[in-house]
Amino acid sequence: MLSLVYLRENPTKAKEGLAKRNFSHPELIDQLLEIDQNRRAHQAQLDEVLSKSNQLSNEIGILFKSGKKVEANNLKVETSNLKIVTKDLQEQIQKIEADLMSLRTQIPNIPEDIVPSGNNDDNNEEVFRAGLTPEFPYRALPHWELTTKYDLIDFDLGSKITGAGFPVYKGKGAKLQRALIQYFLDKNIGAGYKEYQVPYLVNELSGFGTGQLPDKEGQMYHIKEDNLYLIPTAEVPLTNIYRNKLLSDKELPICMTGYTPCFRREAGSYGANVRGLNRLHQFDKVEIVRIEKPDNSRDALDGMVDHIKNILAELELPYRILKLCGGDLGFTSALTFDFEIYSAAQERWLEVSSVSTFNSFQAERLKIRYKDSEGKKALVHTLNGSSLAIPRVVAGLLENFQVKGGIKIPKALRDYTGFEMID
Repeated sequence: MLSLVYLRENPTKAKEGLAKRNFSHPELIDQLLEIDQNRRAHQAQLDEVLSKSNQLSNEIGILFKSGKKVEANNLKVETSNLKIVTKDLQEQIQKIEADLMSLRTQIPNIPEDIVPSGNNDDNNEEVFRAGLTPEFPYRALPHWELTTKYDLIDFDLGSKITGAGFPVYKGKGAKLQRALIQYFLDKNIGAGYKEYQVPYLVNELSGFGTGQLPDKEGQMYHIKEDNLYLIPTAEVPLTNIYRNKLLSDKELPICMTGYTPCFRREAGSYGANVRGLNRLHQFDKVEIVRIEKPDNSRDALDGMVDHIKNILAELELPYRILKLCGGDLGFTSALTFDFEIYSAAQERWLEVSSVSTFNSFQAERLKIRYKDSEGKKALVHTLNGSSLAIPRVVAGLLENFQVKGGIKIPKALRDYTGFEMID
C-alpha cells in the first residue's frame, strides 16, 4: 500500500503518477485523505479523553488516601462516564480505520518516472535484444506437436486426471523439466541467493501482504474450508518470511530463491496463444526475491536483470527485454522488466520472466522495516523476479533446438539432463 504520510504530503504527485497507469478513480485519493483526517481528529479526541481519565484516576487515589471518600466517589462517576465515551470513540475509530484500509487496498503502486506511458502491452518499450533467431529449411513444429512426436508431455492425460492446463510430463520431458529447475537453482545460489523450500498454501494475511489479495482473489485457487490459497508464485511465501520483522541494516540485503509449483486459475484465457505450454493452471517456476535498503533497490533490480540475461545467454535462446508501460504494470509494481524468448515455430514472443521492484508498497502491507546505523526505522524495498518460469522455457528449447533427427539440448543443460539429444 501507499504510505499515508506520502499521500498527505504529495497528493498531486500521487495522482499524476497514477494517471500514467490510466487509474480511473483519482478521487479515491481525496476520499482517503478526508477519512484519514477524520481518523486523526477522532484519535486526538480519544487521546484527550484517556489523558483526562488517567488524571482523574491519580486524583481519586490521592483523595482516598486523604480520607475524602465523597469527593473520590464523585470523580469515579466521572471516570465511568469517560469510559463510555472512550469505548464509543474506539468503536468509531475502528470503523473509520476499516474504511480507510478498504480505500488504500484499491489504490495501486505509483510507477517510477522512467515507466513509459501507455494503455496495454502494445505500448511496452523494448530496451534490449540478444541472440539469433533460428531459421529452418522445413516447417518448424510447435512444441505441442513435438511433445507428442517424442512422447514428452501428455496434455490429454492431464485433462483426464484433472482438467485442461494440468499437463503430465513423461520420460525425457520430465527429466528436462527437473534439469531446468536444478540448473536455475544452482545459478541463483551461485549468485548469492539463499535457497528456501516453502509451503504451497498460504493464509489470507500472506496473500494480502504481497498484494495478491484482494486484487487477484479471483485468479487464485481458494480452499474455503481452511481459508487457504494455493500460491500463484513463490514470491508470496518467500517475501512473507519477513512479515512483521524489524531488521538491522547489517542484515540487508536479503536474497532468497526457491522452486515451487505455481497455481493460477487464468480465468477468461482462451485462444491459440494459450495452446500447449503457453498458459497453464499449474506450472513450475524458480523465483528470486530481494529485500533491500531503499537507496540500493534500483541497483539490485539492475543486478537481477543482468542475472537473468546471463542465464538466457547460456541457454542460447534468442530473447528481448521489455520495460512495461504504466497501463501494463501489475497492481503492486513500480517498475517491471519482462523477458521474452522468441519461438520461430510459433513466430511469436513468449514471456519467461518478469522482474519487478515494488519500492515500499509491499513492505507497507507486510510491516517489514529496518533500523539504520543511526537507529532510525524505515520501510525496506522488496523486489522479485522469475528465474525462470519453466513451461515457456521448455517450449522455446523444444521449438528452437529442433533438428531433423530430434531436439538438441543446449550445452549448459547437458550435465543436468544426462543426454544431448531428444530423439
